[in-house]
Amino acid sequence: MIRRRGMSWSVVVAAPRPPAGDQWGDTVFARDLVAALDRAGQRAKVVYRPGAESEGREQDDVVVVLRGLRRVVPRRGRATWLLWVISHPELVEEGEPAEYDAVFAASAHWSRAAELGVPVTPLLQATAAERFRPDAAQPGSGAPVLFVGSTRGEYRPVVRACVEAGVDVRIHGVGWQEFLAPELIASDFVDPADLPAAYAGAGIVLNDHWADMAREGFLSNRLFDATATGTRVLSDPAAGLAEVFGDVVRTASSPEEIVGILRGDPEAEFADRARRLDLAERIRREHSFDARAAVLIDRAQALR
Repeated sequence: MIRRRGMSWSVVVAAPRPPAGDQWGDTVFARDLVAALDRAGQRAKVVYRPGAESEGREQDDVVVVLRGLRRVVPRRGRATWLLWVISHPELVEEGEPAEYDAVFAASAHWSRAAELGVPVTPLLQATAAERFRPDAAQPGSGAPVLFVGSTRGEYRPVVRACVEAGVDVRIHGVGWQEFLAPELIASDFVDPADLPAAYAGAGIVLNDHWADMAREGFLSNRLFDATATGTRVLSDPAAGLAEVFGDVVRTASSPEEIVGILRGDPEAEFADRARRLDLAERIRREHSFDARAAVLIDRAQALR
């Protein structure tokens, strides 16, 4: 495929500037996308909430808005504006997608997509394949059961189920002091550089979704990262999950089912190592940020 001269890109996130924005998942996602765009010969940077609608956006060639918690109104200059809805699809407002030159959604099952008045291209979340690898750590060298994520303002059911049943789970994330005793919290934050080893070394990685994101098929970024390391993953069900991960990612619909799986024999409850490694290879090949960047570049070039 022939590439034209690299374009200048801004990847816009709803997060505040660092240091506060460093702990936002959207920021990590944006940095990985920027790195992939740079590897593809583009010139890309992350733009935080204060700069989302500034005059500087009029000078970009392409602006990718990672739509999460906040709406961004495009500033029309020379830029091509791409909207990528990666989370909280219920917050997308009527008429918002029509302001963009192209719209992507991290779901193939978004029920509102056909009602938005513009074409919506499925573009799922992704993993940084150069970091999330099966050799990031020795299997079994880390936590027996691992959960990495903030409280999101609630006692997340997957964590509650483990704690109330006495499952030995290592919990990392902000806000857990509201719900858990200090000795149950491993840390407030896992540096993104350390996350591949944490996943690869874990016995089982826990995953969950906001209810609306599970229903609408917005598959968690954690699923892509964790499976790329070949680890065992236990998740709540979500629309389209089996289409991407088959039955290698184990799902549970109730606290009792979660605990039953975690107390069972992992060798019997989960796919074997060979199948997990096969999935890891496919996820790293088909669902990398490099693969996503290629789609965005091709669309931007076509529009321009």
